[in-house]
Amino acid sequence: MNTGILTRDETAARAAAVTVRSIRVELDVTGAPERARTGFPTTTTIEFEAREPATWLDFIGESVDRVVVNGEEREVAYDGARVLLDGLAASNTVVVEATGAYSRSGEGLHRFHDPVDDETYLYTQYEPADARRVMACFEQPDLKASYTFLVHAPAGWEVLSNQAPARVETGVGIQTVEFAPTLPISSYITAIAAGPYARVDGEWQRDDQRIALGVFARRSLAQHLDAEEILEVTRQGLDFFTDAFAYPYPWGKYDQIFVPEYNLGAMENPGLVTFTEAYLSRGAATDAQRAARANTILHEMAHMWFGDLVTMRWWDDLWLKESFADYMGAHASAAATRYTDAWVKFAASRKAWAYQQDQLPTTHPIVADIPDLDAAKLNFDGITYAKGASVLKQLVAFVGEEAFFEGARRYFAAHAFGNTTLADLLAELSAVSGRDLSEWSRAWLETSGMSTLWLEDEGGEGMLVQSDPRPHRLRVGLYSREGDRLVRRDQIAMDIAGERTPITLPDAELVILNDDDLTYAKARLDDRSLTTVEESLSAIDDPLARALVWSSLWNATRDGDLDARRYLGSVRAHAHREPNGGLLVGVLANAAFAIRHFVADVHQDEEQRSWLAASLVALWDAEAGSDAQLSWARAFAAASAYDDHHAPQVRELLDGHVPDGLTVDPDLRWQLLTALATTGHASAQEIAAELERDDTGTGRTAARRALASRPDPAVRAAAWDAAWNDLSLSNDHLDAEIGGFRAGGRRDLIESFDDEYFFRIREAWQDRSIEIARRLVLGLFPASPTTDAVDAWLAAEEDAPAALRRLVIEQRDHLARDIRVRAAQG
Repeated sequence: MNTGILTRDETAARAAAVTVRSIRVELDVTGAPERARTGFPTTTTIEFEAREPATWLDFIGESVDRVVVNGEEREVAYDGARVLLDGLAASNTVVVEATGAYSRSGEGLHRFHDPVDDETYLYTQYEPADARRVMACFEQPDLKASYTFLVHAPAGWEVLSNQAPARVETGVGIQTVEFAPTLPISSYITAIAAGPYARVDGEWQRDDQRIALGVFARRSLAQHLDAEEILEVTRQGLDFFTDAFAYPYPWGKYDQIFVPEYNLGAMENPGLVTFTEAYLSRGAATDAQRAARANTILHEMAHMWFGDLVTMRWWDDLWLKESFADYMGAHASAAATRYTDAWVKFAASRKAWAYQQDQLPTTHPIVADIPDLDAAKLNFDGITYAKGASVLKQLVAFVGEEAFFEGARRYFAAHAFGNTTLADLLAELSAVSGRDLSEWSRAWLETSGMSTLWLEDEGGEGMLVQSDPRPHRLRVGLYSREGDRLVRRDQIAMDIAGERTPITLPDAELVILNDDDLTYAKARLDDRSLTTVEESLSAIDDPLARALVWSSLWNATRDGDLDARRYLGSVRAHAHREPNGGLLVGVLANAAFAIRHFVADVHQDEEQRSWLAASLVALWDAEAGSDAQLSWARAFAAASAYDDHHAPQVRELLDGHVPDGLTVDPDLRWQLLTALATTGHASAQEIAAELERDDTGTGRTAARRALASRPDPAVRAAAWDAAWNDLSLSNDHLDAEIGGFRAGGRRDLIESFDDEYFFRIREAWQDRSIEIARRLVLGLFPASPTTDAVDAWLAAEEDAPAALRRLVIEQRDHLARDIRVRAAQG
C-alpha cells in the first residue's frame, strides 16, 4: 500500500478519534540561499485529544529525526509518508523534528533563485495535501486547528504567513518571526512566503474594521506590479462581499503575493493569497488579461468565506467552495468593478471548459465520489469549477438572487469555522427560498452529463427538444436585423423539464435558445439562425448574445455537427470585427485548435495557410495600440510555428518593423522567435542572443522551449530524454521541454517515441510527484492516427492507479474525438 495516498475512509476514522487543539510549526529557512542545501529543519508541536491509543501524523520529507510524545522520547516509526504514534493518552502533546525538502515542482515549500539578481524566493502551495511536505500534520480538511508559525529566515527578507507577526527578533544576518495564532483553519490553507519581495501597502476600512492590505512580487518584477489596480479591485471586493455575506472579513489582514513557477492561477490561503506571476505583464497587456486577474482576485476573496470560514468535510464536496468561488468571481466582477462584462467571458470560455469535461467518459457529478487524495487532485476540473458555477447561476434564476444570498448568509452564520456537506447548504437554501431543493440537487448536483437544446418542427408546431432531460429555467431570444445591426426583438421565459416542450415563436432571423445564459446546456442554432450568424454575427449588438453564438458554433464544431471549415469561415469573416477582447481571445484560440484537431488532413495545410494570412492582415488592420492588435499579433506568432510561409514577416516584427502602436514586449519576442526556431528559421545562437537580452526567470524558460523546438530529430530526442530523466527540472522547465518536443505539430520528428510513452507512464506515476507525473502523462500523450496503442495499454494495465487511468482515458477520448470529427468533415 502506498501510505502517501490518504483515503476518505481512514481520514474519517481519524477525525472520529482525534480532536486538535493547536499546532505550532517552527521552520528554519536561513540556509535557503545555499543552492547545495536541499532541505530545511521543521519542528511541529501538536496538542490534541485522542479517543484511540494510536494514530498517525502525515509528513513527506528528507527525514524524521525525533518524535516526543507527552514528554517521552519515542523510536521514530516513519515510512516516508506517515509518522506512527501509539501509547496515546486522552490529552497529548506531540513534537516531531524533521527535515523537509525544498521543492522544484510547486508542491510544498517551493524555492526559486532569480537569475536577474541572484536572490532566493520561497512560497508554499499545499492544496489538496502538500502541507505535509513542510510540517507534520493531520492532512485532512475536517481537522481544523489554530496554527502558530515561527520562521527563522535571512535578515532583510519579507517573511509572511496567514497572520501578522506577533514578535520579530533580529540577529547577525538572521531574523526570527513569530506570527499570531490563526483562527481554526485546515492544513491545506496555511501558508508561508519568504524572500526579498517588493512590497506595496494599502488599507481597507468599513466602519470600525480596518484591514491592512499588502501586494508582493519579486524585486525584479516590481516595475510590473500593477499594485494600484490590484488594491482597487481588492477594496471593491471587500466592500461587495462584506455586504453580500453580512459576515465581516475574519482573517485580520489581506496580503496578495505573486510568485514564480506556480502550478495554479491562485490559492485562497486566508490572509496570504498566492497568485501566479503570469498575472503580471512584462510589457503589453489587454483589458481582457486585466479582467481575468480581477476575476481571480475576487474568486480567491470569495473563498475567504466559501472554503476558509466554512470548509467541506472531505473532497467529495470540493464544489462547496470552488463552484461558489467561480460563480462569485464573475458575479462580483460584474457588480463591483469596471469589468461589467464578466458574464460574457464566462459564457464563451469558462463554460466551454465545463462542456468539454462533461463529455468525457470520466465525467462525474458536481458532488463527486472522491475515495482518496489522488482522485481529489484530479477533481480540480471543469465540472467542479465551471459547471458548478453555471449550475449556481441556474439556481439563482430558480430561487431568486436575494434568496440565494440570504441562504449563504445563514450558512456562514450556522457553520463558521466548521466543516459541512451538501446537506448543510441545501438546508439553508431550502429554508430561505421556501422550496424543496432535493429534486433540483438530484438533477443538477448529483448526476453527470448535460442537455443539448434544439428546435424542431412537429407537424407545423414548434418544439423545443432537449437530450438528457432535466429542469431548466431559461429564456429564448428572438433577433432581427435593424439597419446594419442584429438586435433582440423579443424574449420568451420558459421552464422546461421533459424531452419535448411545445413552443410558439414569432418570426425571427436568429433564435438563441439560452438567451442571457441562465442555464447549463449546449444550445444548437437552427438552419436559418446559422445562416444569419454566418452573414451577420459581428452585427449582433449584445456582447452576451455574441458570446452565446460563438459558443454554439464551437460546440457544434467539436461535436462534428458543424464542418470545421465552415466554422473557420465564420471566424475569418467576423473575428476581426469582434470588439470584446475576452471573446476575441477565445475565438482565436478555438480557431487555431480547430485547424490542428478537427480539419480533415487533406485540407489542413490550406486552412493553416489561410488562417496565417488572415491573422497577419487583421494584425495590420487593427486599431493602433488596441487590445485587438496585440491579440492578433499573438495569434499570428502562434500560427507561424505551424507554417513558415510568412517567416520573413515574423522576422520583420522581431526587427522592429511593426504596425503603429504595437508593443513587442519580451514575451511576444520569445513567441515570435520560437515560431522561427520551430520552422528552422532561427538558430541556437540567435536564441542565446535573445536570452542575453532577457536573462530573467521567464526568459530562461522561454529559451529552453525555443531550443527544444528546433526541427532536428536529435533536438527533439534530447527534449524527450530531459522531460523523463532530468529530475532537476522545475515544473516550468519541464513544461518548456514538453512544449518544445511537441512544437509545430511535427509528428514526423517524434512519432518514434509513441511506444516508449506507454512503457514509461506507470513508473513515472509511481516515482514522481503527482504534479510532475500529471504533466508528463498529459503533455507527452502521442497524437497518433489511431487509438490502437492507448487501447492496448488500457487493456493491459487494468490494475494501474485509478487516477493515472483516468488521465489516460481522457486523453484517449480527446484523440478519438479528433479522429472522429476529422473523418466526418465535408
